Amino acid sequence: MKLPVHERPFTNDIYHTDELPDTPQRSFRIPATGWSEAPDELIALGDDLGEPTEYKRRIGSYLLWRAGPPVGEAWYLAIHRENLADRYRFRLSGKAGSGVGPDGQTHDRFRTWKESLLLGANVE
Repeated sequence: MKLPVHERPFTNDIYHTDELPDTPQRSFRIPATGWSEAPDELIALGDDLGEPTEYKRRIGSYLLWRAGPPVGEAWYLAIHRENLADRYRFRLSGKAGSGVGPDGQTHDRFRTWKESLLLGANVE
């Protein structure tokens, strides 16, 4: 059964990178601590907000994580699934936001930042 995001429990399962689902799960959430390869930056992503970090979905070659609510004060972190050092942050404050994407541009709209993840993905 599909539950509202805030009602979905965090799973205790541990996932490797290739096991993370492509799309959000409707009955549970995956915490950053549930990803066996999670870098320290991801684990600490929501510390300044007092919020846990959860996995959202794949966008192109990137894994998208969020700390905080979908509307309000939140951090997003996209991590390339093959090159974990290739990371991009987006800060959401109310309806305003800011983040640099793989295209090197600073985006003030979450949508264009996500589009840059999809279009600008590259691994050297």
